[in-house]
Amino acid sequence: MLAATLGAALAFGAPGALAGTLPVASSTAPAAKAHAPARTPAAVPASQSATWVAGTRAYLVITAPGDSSAVRSAIAANGGTVFSSFDAIGVIVAHSASSSFAATMRGVAGVQQVGATRTSDVPAEAYNPALPANPAQASTPAGEPVRADMSQIKADRAWAVNPGSAAVTVGILDTGVDDQHQDLAPNFDAADSVSCAYGKPDTRTGAWRDVDTHGTHVAGTVAAAKNGKGVVGVAPGVKIAAVRVAEPGNSFFFAENTICGFVWAGDHGFKVTNNSYYTDPWQFNCPDNIDQAAIIEGVKRAQEYAEGKGSLQIAAAGNENYDLAHKTTDSASPNDSTPGTRTITNACLDIPTELPGVVTVAANGTGVTKASFSNFGQGVIDVAAPGSNVYSTVPGGGYGSKSGTSMATPHVVGVAALIASANPGITPAQIRAKLAAQANDIACPSDSRCTGTTADNSFFGEGQVDALKAVGATPPPPGKYFENLADFAINDNATVESPIAVTGVTGNAPAALKVGVDIKHTYIGDLKVDLVAPDGTVYTLHNHAGGSADDIAQTYTVDASSEVANGTWKLRVNDNAASDTGKIDAWNLTF
Repeated sequence: MLAATLGAALAFGAPGALAGTLPVASSTAPAAKAHAPARTPAAVPASQSATWVAGTRAYLVITAPGDSSAVRSAIAANGGTVFSSFDAIGVIVAHSASSSFAATMRGVAGVQQVGATRTSDVPAEAYNPALPANPAQASTPAGEPVRADMSQIKADRAWAVNPGSAAVTVGILDTGVDDQHQDLAPNFDAADSVSCAYGKPDTRTGAWRDVDTHGTHVAGTVAAAKNGKGVVGVAPGVKIAAVRVAEPGNSFFFAENTICGFVWAGDHGFKVTNNSYYTDPWQFNCPDNIDQAAIIEGVKRAQEYAEGKGSLQIAAAGNENYDLAHKTTDSASPNDSTPGTRTITNACLDIPTELPGVVTVAANGTGVTKASFSNFGQGVIDVAAPGSNVYSTVPGGGYGSKSGTSMATPHVVGVAALIASANPGITPAQIRAKLAAQANDIACPSDSRCTGTTADNSFFGEGQVDALKAVGATPPPPGKYFENLADFAINDNATVESPIAVTGVTGNAPAALKVGVDIKHTYIGDLKVDLVAPDGTVYTLHNHAGGSADDIAQTYTVDASSEVANGTWKLRVNDNAASDTGKIDAWNLTF
């Protein structure tokens, strides 16, 4: 799925919790995760046989917060067991193989709602979960170039002002995190990490590790360490804790898992949480469905609990290019059995992203465009951030590129962490307000689907986040900006040049000329990339580095102070080997 380092791509639109917010191959449109086929339960060890039986389903039993002993007794008396409970919010996770369990429990005094969280059986391994693998770690040579996504939101300039405080902990609610990764280990908080897979906290060492690649990638964007190698996160000085919400084998995020994660976040003092998923098995939960109504209520209570404890939830808008403000159909649900197409309305919610208090994030493509895959919606989208071809950490010490609103969200989470670092004691509501205030407005493009104003519209909400503003710095007036978005093919053993005509700039180029480069090419070790000044002077940007990695998406800084600014500048790319080709997708100059 990533350049060279990951396995098969995930298929877009297929079932799976990450399908609404999924990473994609760096050079293609978003692909969605292929759903693992329904599993036939394996033989159950004797230690499990007294608890688990085939046909076991999970239910949320909603009651008043506080003492739930009477409801617990009723669960046991009506063919169920209490798997976990969150009395502070009045939510019990019950298991039962009885087809009449839910209907019977709805008639019990003190029970407000009961809803099945799945349309498939709870797997036997819920009662004896295996620890995720702890992958061997590769090493990375020195070198920590600034990525294009970081310079786009001015994170590279924010680091010099405030890289983030170690007193701020960000919760990564996802598929888990590889805490041994060289770029994540310095900032990893093992004491506050956990697995919430199946809906019960599992505090065993390593239970939080990644059962996919998604969570590790997200974690790197938030807070990869500034340690001279690999990548740097938006907030490289903050702490990250892993809350594995995904179940292994299918990466489903069922409601009980999400509830467990939010309660854990509140109880463990996370200032911000990253939620790049939707709550399975329903892409949209509708309040007129008795099961889905309970899911909405349970997750809503957990989110409100976390916020009440000082934690802000930030979530991905999804990757279906869908108008969340004008819902009509849902064809992806339920994704744990057989999806069908149903008519829905705006009352049906994508959770957690559409819950009150949650910051909803859309993805930018190149620059300030809308990423083609990003969901949108007037009054739904709060802010936007880079989400295309984001390069970050993957398990085993590696790195790779992914695209999706999943990748945009950790940029916003990192900015929120910087806001919290610069403003100790700030509340979630205040962080939300500052995220809106610091975002840079993006006007609607020529697209009739984009509605609203430049200050707040259906594609970008309040605009693209700005890390430099988040740390309280006032950025200098922007320099003149020039770009060439035309494609120029890079053929085997050939040289190609893409020109930019610069006009209206007085005097010489700056000592810190910014050169943004977006090259799509497999095996970038084949390439030499130069900036050619109007007088023919050559400045080498990339010289056969990167080996078998794919694509160059990076902003370089060049001391071009001896060059007259006006004239034709060129990006020259020389391919020095056979078998791998590509193109100059775009490049730009900022004076």
